[in-house]
Amino acid sequence: MIPDAKHSTEAPDTPFDVSLRPPLFEEFAGQRGTLDRLKLMVEAALQRGDVLQHILLSGPPGLGKTTLAYIVGNAVGAEVKTTSGPMVEKAGDLAGLLTNLQRGDILFIDEIHRLQPSIEEYLYPAMEDFKVDIMIDQGPSARSIQLHLAKFTLIGATTRAGMISSPLRSRFGMNCRLDYYSAEDLQSIILRSAGLIGIQTEPDGALEIARRSRGTPRIANNYLRWVRDFAQVRANNIITQSVAANALQMLDVDADGFDEMDKRIIEAIIMKFDGGPVGVNALAVAVGEEPGTLEEVHEPYLIMQGYLKRSPQGRVAMQNAYRKLGLEAPASAQNDLFSSR
Repeated sequence: MIPDAKHSTEAPDTPFDVSLRPPLFEEFAGQRGTLDRLKLMVEAALQRGDVLQHILLSGPPGLGKTTLAYIVGNAVGAEVKTTSGPMVEKAGDLAGLLTNLQRGDILFIDEIHRLQPSIEEYLYPAMEDFKVDIMIDQGPSARSIQLHLAKFTLIGATTRAGMISSPLRSRFGMNCRLDYYSAEDLQSIILRSAGLIGIQTEPDGALEIARRSRGTPRIANNYLRWVRDFAQVRANNIITQSVAANALQMLDVDADGFDEMDKRIIEAIIMKFDGGPVGVNALAVAVGEEPGTLEEVHEPYLIMQGYLKRSPQGRVAMQNAYRKLGLEAPASAQNDLFSSR
């Protein structure tokens, strides 16, 4: 009997997600420069018996910012307490989080760029002097109480580094930007994940998934879960190159990692707007998607791979976009390609 999803208390996705997070620096693939800096910082702090300085992790979604925060916590033997920018609505919420921290604990704030400016003001003295001033009551009876905090480490994560105010950014001792992963790094991540979830995966099969994962481990692991189901039902529980290709083709993910929306975007720019430039709002209407989703989810990959470029006038299709659709690029697109090099 299949349990009713409305009344089921199980969360089948959670064990999968948690189990695939590497707990140690040695198991984390890619981001070598960031990894080396964090390992050195951790080793130095442990040798001094000191608390880590504050760390800012930035980069597109799904690249491992949360995972790195927990790895740092494991490396220094500290408890990691997690929240997110939108969840901290009042100064009292922040004070409650900070006063419950012990020496050496890590406070991880995801999407830290979404903190309200008034909350940021309370955070500044907490980061620098490990104290926070809280206003009690209102009007004539209002008074300020200063709370002294245990020395802690703040790790902030953001997908929009440009939206973090300069005063907040300057209070982080280490600023690390995570970049998209190579196919080889993603292959090693997929092979490790496949071993954890118990699916036999050939290296060519893992590489096929990696090539279509847009340089993002979260997407790679999500695709692996789908390919695992496909292999279980149709391929004797073995992920080969052909099995991975057929499984992802069933999801409308092609060899370049394009999904249906990516194709609609470049088709709209070329077919409806003569290759651009076109504003993001007009493009969003044409493809039936929100402008923010286009900017944060789809455009970074298309720009990174040379299919689009952003200009002051709007989005412009590059020569690779015409080739993707089997069309001959106009001279203007070819000139754009050369001028962008």
